[in-house]
Amino acid sequence: MKAKQASNSRVPPSRRDFLKDTTALTASLLAAPALAQQQTPPPAAAPPPQEKPPTPAPPPRPEPLVKIGVVGIGGMGRGHCESLVGLHKEGKENVKIVAVCDVYKMRVDSTVEFLSKEQGENGQPFAVQGHKDYHELLKNPEIQGVLVAAPEHWHAQVAIDAIRAGKDVYLEKPMTLRLDDAFALWREQRGSDRIVQVGTQYVTLPRYAEARRLIKEGAIGHPCSSQTSYCRNSKSGEWNYYAIEPQAVPGENLDWAAWCGPLGPIPFDPLLFARWRRYKRTSTGIIGDLLVHWMTPMIWALDVGWPVRVTATGGHYVDKAMENHDQVNITIQFEGEHTMEVLGSTCNATGVETMIRGHKGNLYLAGNSCEMRPEQIFADELEPKTTKFESVPDQDLLRMNWLHCIRTREPNLSPVELGMKVMVIVDLATRSLWEGGSFGFSPASMTSFQV
Repeated sequence: MKAKQASNSRVPPSRRDFLKDTTALTASLLAAPALAQQQTPPPAAAPPPQEKPPTPAPPPRPEPLVKIGVVGIGGMGRGHCESLVGLHKEGKENVKIVAVCDVYKMRVDSTVEFLSKEQGENGQPFAVQGHKDYHELLKNPEIQGVLVAAPEHWHAQVAIDAIRAGKDVYLEKPMTLRLDDAFALWREQRGSDRIVQVGTQYVTLPRYAEARRLIKEGAIGHPCSSQTSYCRNSKSGEWNYYAIEPQAVPGENLDWAAWCGPLGPIPFDPLLFARWRRYKRTSTGIIGDLLVHWMTPMIWALDVGWPVRVTATGGHYVDKAMENHDQVNITIQFEGEHTMEVLGSTCNATGVETMIRGHKGNLYLAGNSCEMRPEQIFADELEPKTTKFESVPDQDLLRMNWLHCIRTREPNLSPVELGMKVMVIVDLATRSLWEGGSFGFSPASMTSFQV
């Protein structure tokens, strides 16, 4: 991501510096904070039995206060709002949502009401602005960061406009809908000093940091191949759990033209509005919505460079009504001489074991552990090792990391650089499914091509 820098931009960290910063930051996030207790001499006499010890003061919230805006307050956007409010109430974060935006007025009204009440203090409501046009939200000088949870086809443009407005960005996954959009966002971010956090929260899971460390130390030899999956099943069809909004009326309380935006004019369809992940024009389906979750931390842990060839197969085997595929199998080759197999399904919930195969040993990344088992021919040279970890609130950790980086300007855990490698896979796998054949990518020229 080398582009012309603005005078106030930071030089992007090298891979070594980024690893050092990220590892330290990950450790600090995952460590449980402890409240120091001062040692005091014992009292001269025991207090009367009826007296209770004083209640210790709660730990102070991180300072300073970060004020953010949220664009897109459907399912994920509203969930982010509720979680951020919870983090503030629990004293884990000092954050306030000062503005929200959505093209559907009923969502705006209900979310403003919720945030005004829940963020209020001493019985007084908190002032929250509601907008239909996100450009109005970006004009607010109080807002430091913008969380983008709009549909995928809007991700790139909203994020780019937020960067140009001087805001840091938390961008829901997938980073963008198409690879061209990802390149545009990448260039914009590199030419600024803005932080962009991609919402792939599993990078906060400590087992992947441990896997990365072991691979760097040569514990398994050359990492030859890996596998992971994200599989679901349902009787009614994936993403049909998003309710139809019969009260949504274009021109009355819904700006449908604004919802379509970069896609161009589309006749209003309440199914598309509520369940856009099922349609190829507005989503990459399983690949972008599900598989990016587990591909992202694997790519980070392996650190084997760019994807250079992607092949995907699949079909519509059960959910015939869904336009996007309900079964996907992807093979990815990386420039660092590594092949990854990824399985995705919304018609069967049984996935494959997440693991990394090395010449000397294998890493098993199930549950909350990272287990290294040597290959049989190296059993006399290598000791098996299992490291177990406590469960962590991954989504909250990623949100908190973003807020921490807004304050400190430190490198964030899920940056655009990592998101770009994922988007190469998402885009090439999607093209492979719909067009057939394999697709290649040249890291030298940053171009893709059909093989």
